[in-house]
Amino acid sequence: MNVRKLNGEKAENLGGYKSLLLLDEISKGQDLSQRDLSKKLNLALGLVNSYIKNLISKGYVTIKNIPSKRYAYYLTPKGFAEKSRLTYHLLHDYNRIFREARRNFKQLFTKLHKDGVASVVFAGADEVAEIAYLSLQEVDIELKGVVDNARQGKDFFRTEVRPVNEITSLKYDSIIITTYLMRDLVYKELLSNGVPGVKIQTIYEVSGVE
Repeated sequence: MNVRKLNGEKAENLGGYKSLLLLDEISKGQDLSQRDLSKKLNLALGLVNSYIKNLISKGYVTIKNIPSKRYAYYLTPKGFAEKSRLTYHLLHDYNRIFREARRNFKQLFTKLHKDGVASVVFAGADEVAEIAYLSLQEVDIELKGVVDNARQGKDFFRTEVRPVNEITSLKYDSIIITTYLMRDLVYKELLSNGVPGVKIQTIYEVSGVE
């Protein structure tokens, strides 16, 4: 496994994804300040500032003054073209990621079943989790719960998504990281909530996992 290549690919994918989130939100034509964007996208204000500066320097976003000494951001024609390009490339990359996820989750769950694992909790409730759920149906392992801070309260295949800090109230044999883009963050959140590292399983490279 080429870890350097994986880490570079992860950074590029995550950076492209966040740029796309910002471009998509700005393209809606609302008067949004950096603080507004930070709240809407659940991104740190400093991170939004850094990405906005980068997008402006590349000519994708323009800025103008609005009342109360604030600024608003708008997409340029070049920015709309970049939004389309990022959408195409990210979807193409995700198709590959999802195909690999289907195969790797099937292998992981088959191994866990042979090792005597009878129940799991999913950490992450995005599209990758849906692929994990489909793979889980092929083995005799029960899904005991799903945790995801960004999607808490929503329904995941008739299972209510709960915040990560409620992980201690769930009974399980193993926790599966079921998100691609947010896997490092989810792993750290699990550890900070008292989950032993040996209980956490992932099909992806995750910072902190040997």
